[in-house]
Amino acid sequence: MVYEHVVFDLDGTLVDSRADLAQAVNHVLRTFRLAELSLEDVTGYIGEGARRLVQRALGTDHEDHLEDGLRLFIEYYGAHLLDQTHLYPGIAAILRELAQREVLLSVLSNKPEAMSRAILDGLGVLSVFRAVLGGDSFPARKPEPAGLEHLRTLTGTRAEKMLVVGDSLIDLRTAGAAGIGFCGVAWGFGAQGLRAAGAQPIIDRPAALLAIVEGYRQLTPSLPPGPGGRSGGG
Repeated sequence: MVYEHVVFDLDGTLVDSRADLAQAVNHVLRTFRLAELSLEDVTGYIGEGARRLVQRALGTDHEDHLEDGLRLFIEYYGAHLLDQTHLYPGIAAILRELAQREVLLSVLSNKPEAMSRAILDGLGVLSVFRAVLGGDSFPARKPEPAGLEHLRTLTGTRAEKMLVVGDSLIDLRTAGAAGIGFCGVAWGFGAQGLRAAGAQPIIDRPAALLAIVEGYRQLTPSLPPGPGGRSGGG
C-alpha cells in the first residue's frame, strides 16, 4: 500500500447528515420566531463546527441569540443524530475493504467528538476506526493541522504514508497544512469548491479510493495552508 493510514472527514464524506442538521438549525430558528432555512442554505453553512453553523444561520442581526441558540441546537441535534443521517452508498464496503487490507482508518471532523462517535456507532462502522477526533478534541479545529499531527503521532505513521479524504476546502487546507496527501469526494457538500480550487483527484464513488491507496492513481500536492472554504463537511 502506498498509504498506510487514511483519515476521513465525516459530514459530506462518510455520512449524509444534511437533513438532521437542517432540522436542528430550524428548531433553533423556530424557537426565536425567525424564518427557517432551506436544506441548501444550511448545507452551505456546514463545515466549521456547531457554533459557526448556528452563528451563520442566525445572521448578524441576531447574534445576541448565539449562546442560547447553540445550546438549543446541541440539545436538539444530540437527540436526533440518526433520524435521517446515513452512510453514503459504497462507504461501508470500502471501509471493510481497507480494514481487511490492514490500512489504518481514522476520522477527523469539526463535529463534536461524542456526536461523531455516536453517529458512527449507530451506523455500525465505529469499530473499524483507530481513532475518532472532533472539533472539540483540540483547541483549534480544522483547517489547523493539530488533529492530523496527533493522529500521525498516535499511529506512528509517516506523513507521506497518510491520506486525507474529504469533501471540502477545509479538508484540503488541513491536509496541506500538515503536508499530507488529499483525495476529494464528488458526492459531498463541497465538491464544487474543490473543483474550483483545482483539487486532484476527486473520486466519484467510494470504491475508487482503493486504487489511490494502492498507488495505481497518483496524487498532486495539496494546496498550501490558507483560510477554509465556507461550505463543506464537518
